[in-house]
Amino acid sequence: MRAPPLFGSVIEAMEASPLVALDRLTKSTGVEGRILAKLDYLLPGFSKKDRAARRIIEDARHSGELMPGQTVVELTSGNMGTGLAIVCAVLGHPFVAVMSAGNSPERARMMRALGAEVVLVPQTEGATPGKVSGADLDLVEIEARRLTKARTAFRADQFEREGNRTAYRDGTGVEILQQSGGTVTAFCDFVGTGGSLAGCAAAFAATGAKVSCYAVEPEGAEAIAGGDQSQPDHPIQGGGYSRPDLTHLRGVALAGTVVVSGEAARTTARLLARTEGIFGGYSGGANVAAALDLLHGREKGGVVAVIIPDSGLKYLSTDLWE
Repeated sequence: MRAPPLFGSVIEAMEASPLVALDRLTKSTGVEGRILAKLDYLLPGFSKKDRAARRIIEDARHSGELMPGQTVVELTSGNMGTGLAIVCAVLGHPFVAVMSAGNSPERARMMRALGAEVVLVPQTEGATPGKVSGADLDLVEIEARRLTKARTAFRADQFEREGNRTAYRDGTGVEILQQSGGTVTAFCDFVGTGGSLAGCAAAFAATGAKVSCYAVEPEGAEAIAGGDQSQPDHPIQGGGYSRPDLTHLRGVALAGTVVVSGEAARTTARLLARTEGIFGGYSGGANVAAALDLLHGREKGGVVAVIIPDSGLKYLSTDLWE
């Protein structure tokens, strides 16, 4: 076996995650077809957002928009913030993470350990801790804008900056095609900013690969599908904010959407851990649950690729592992 190269910093390790076949899980559930899981929870910040954090900061430094030593500010559910904390620590930028108090406390602790300043924004009145809604995120956005102006900071702005999408186009999507030997027939992804779904779809399209791409949404927060939006306070952290017009998804040709309940995401995350030894979070459970749904119906007999976006370690204080 050839040894991996010596890296100059941990930033260089923010790519080339393993792709693993979930054959034990599919056998135990009786579906026809395969699920291939991209283990981005094994990246340095324990999430797929390491890729976007690296690309956005590197692009801004290259263009001169981000000056040496300038402060970086970003709203986050914890994953993008962790990736930015790592990149900023290595490259010498103070980082301020702005996050809803409703997100799991493990995320804030990890970012602080990496040198970030973490500003927690109270949830809307009557909101439930552990269930962050679009309204909660709107409050975080207001505070992020205020701090960006007050600190004369660079705003990483993952919902708008092109580097979010291109990180997954040039990285994750290409890696999935190469590691699978081009066998993937479908891809489904839980939507937060829409960057990873749009980026992977672009990578597939660029090669002419016939991969059907699906947006995964929480039950009761089905904005992309134009369905039920009566439950914005679902437990699947990091997405499902009931935003139908996401910048990164504009012009992306989707094959459809898959709706996943919080209970299905929770149950599947636990099944994933017990059958495959993969310790993912809520969104990983949602993605695999959606893939199982597709293999039961629209993509029966196919090969569905998913991302395990973050680690179960970020949910130890939640009901995911009770």
